[in-house]
Formats: sequence, C-alpha cells, structure tokens
Amino acid sequence: MLASENHSNYIIETVDLVKKFGKVIALRGVNFRVGYNEVVGLVGDNGAGKSTLVKTLFGVYPPTSGYIIVKGRKFRRLSPELAYKLGIVLVHQERTLAFNHSVWRNVYMGRELTGRFGFLKIKEMKEGAAKALDELGLKKLPPDVPVKNLSGGYRQGVQISRALTFEADVVILDEPTIQLSLAEVQKVLEYVRSLKKRGKSAVFISHNIYHVYPVADRFVILERGQIIGEFYKKDVTPEEVSDIMIYIASTGKFPPKYKDINLIAS
Repeated sequence: MLASENHSNYIIETVDLVKKFGKVIALRGVNFRVGYNEVVGLVGDNGAGKSTLVKTLFGVYPPTSGYIIVKGRKFRRLSPELAYKLGIVLVHQERTLAFNHSVWRNVYMGRELTGRFGFLKIKEMKEGAAKALDELGLKKLPPDVPVKNLSGGYRQGVQISRALTFEADVVILDEPTIQLSLAEVQKVLEYVRSLKKRGKSAVFISHNIYHVYPVADRFVILERGQIIGEFYKKDVTPEEVSDIMIYIASTGKFPPKYKDINLIAS
C-alpha cells in the first residue's frame, strides 16, 4: 500500500528494513539502495540475508518494520503484482521455467497476450519473445524451441528475456550463475551488460565475487542481516573484494585496512 510520495535519486531504497521469522531476525535495519542505470553486486556469505532482502523487495515477504521506496514512492510493503507494476522483476535462484514448453510460452507465462474474446495472440507473443531474445544477443535462439533443450546459460537468458517483456526497470538476479559452466557464466554476464545498455538497473546476488565483479558498479556486503560494507568497484580489485569478504566471514566486521573506501560509517 502506498504510504506517501517522496522524490529520490534512487530507483529503489529500503529504510531501516527489518524482517523476522519468529525469533530469528533475518534483516536488521537494512538501508539498501539501487541507482538508476546501475548494477549493484549484493554479496555475502551463505545465510547473510541476501535472498531474504530481495524477496522482501519483490513482495514475497512482508517486512516486519521499515519501508521501501520505489521511484520516489514510499511503501510499507509490496506484493509481487505491485512489484511488477512498478517495474521490478525477480529472477529466482530456483528455476521458474516450464521445461516442456517453448521459449515464447515461458517468456509470457502468467502474462499471456489475449484478444478481446480471450484467444491467445500467439504471433505477437512469438514476435515479442524474439525481440527480447535479440536484445540480449540471442538472435539464433528460435522462440519455438523447448526450454528443456537449452543449456543452463540460455535458460537464464530466457528468464531475463521474460523480465524485458514485462518492461522491467530493475531486474533482480538471485545467484544467476550457480551451477553454470564457465562459458554459461559469461553468457549471463553479457545479459547483465545488455540490461545496463538499455538503461535498466540490476541487483546481482552472488557469493562468488569473480562472477559479479565484471558487471557491478557498486558492491553491498551483507553479514548476518546487516549491511556492513558498501563501496564502488573502481576503488577495489577482485582480490581485494575477496579479501574483504573473507575477513568479514571470519570476524563479522569490516576490515580496518579498507575503511577509507567503505561508504558505511563505522
């Protein structure tokens, strides 16, 4: 539900976001933001709260307290339907494709185009799927091919194409490179670069810094439900980010020797 109107320089922000599951506190006063035409690498160890944060942003989970600002509009909570309307799409870590169906059916699944009498607009959907695939550099992928015949990297491409047909402004990718080969990882990175070229924003969740580093503009590190590190890629090498994450996993704190780049006040 809309709480108020508020101008913002960010397409998405959370303010003091808390999420509890019974006595377990999954998010502890999280202030997270995504700029316009920005790719944010959301990283951290397993169980840090990354998936909980983005599922709260997408409306899968209601926040216990705090609020979310989308394009300057403040919400106490979102729903997946409202998130779609606001231009937010979540590409789940769990594959959400119907393997026995064609690419075009998967791209439009749940949002099929129909005419005035309820008949499917198959031609328009095939054309729309082909256009979205083309924008991601998948010109040679026929919209009629069954998804079960595709590699893991191409399946991720189909999920991202689905986001493009929804005119998403922010695409959230939850561990998109997990269990993919090196070549397939490169395909996913190209898809993310394509999103940025189209003026879109993305949140790329990963615990593998070498997968997210090539495409991220800024990194946010979660640890036990709190953001304890935030910095720009231009200020660090992949090895330094890895060093920071290892230190945080071991101590729960941001390493003092990198404090000058940390945008989070200590």
